[in-house]
Amino acid sequence: MHASSSINTAELEGLIGYCFSDKALLVEALTHTSFQYENSGAQTAHYERLEFLGDSVLGLVIAEALFVGEHTLSEAGMSKIKSYLVNKSMLYEIAAGLSLGRFIRLGRGEESTGGRQKRSILSDTIEAILGAVYLDSDYGAARALILRLYAGRIGEAISGREGYDFKSELQELTQAMFGVLPEYRTVRQEGAEHKKIFTVEVYINDMKLGTGSGKSKKEAQIAAAGEALESMKASRTGN
Repeated sequence: MHASSSINTAELEGLIGYCFSDKALLVEALTHTSFQYENSGAQTAHYERLEFLGDSVLGLVIAEALFVGEHTLSEAGMSKIKSYLVNKSMLYEIAAGLSLGRFIRLGRGEESTGGRQKRSILSDTIEAILGAVYLDSDYGAARALILRLYAGRIGEAISGREGYDFKSELQELTQAMFGVLPEYRTVRQEGAEHKKIFTVEVYINDMKLGTGSGKSKKEAQIAAAGEALESMKASRTGN
């Protein structure tokens, strides 16, 4: 049994604020397919079924939060913000914040290719954990965990929906046209600590499409996304 098979479940439970009654569910949620395939004698299943369940639980919790939290949102508005909040980039951000990669059971091959930092593995694992919490307890426990993990993010997405739409629209456009997500790179920070100005560039397939500046990285990303959209729309119309 190699190092990737050992998990400090207590540490992870402390990070997410939930203690499992059935530890096997958490171990399953943290077991990547590569580990199970390389350890044919392992009794634990891999996380794909739990990921499927967790994805549905997450979608319901976010939809409910949007419905009860902001009565001025239209169905279309809720749909867009929900899509933004449950996408792989957001899940990766949450997983990275928990240093989740340290806890995943990986096969040697996946380990050697940087699997602990892969966006797809981290985002899938966080969904699997949500599914495991739902099975270990109930919807209320899963809902409480999701709202903790998303602390501040739901309100920010609602309050900043004008700017959010730039990022959402760009994401939808690039996925439809190129099958990839935009990549935002912070290229410069200037000014005193309490009044920094950030400059961000947005890339699609390593091609720079926009640049933006703002008092926060998020504000700069919004500006960069807006410029990228203008650039893409102009090229499509021939202007």
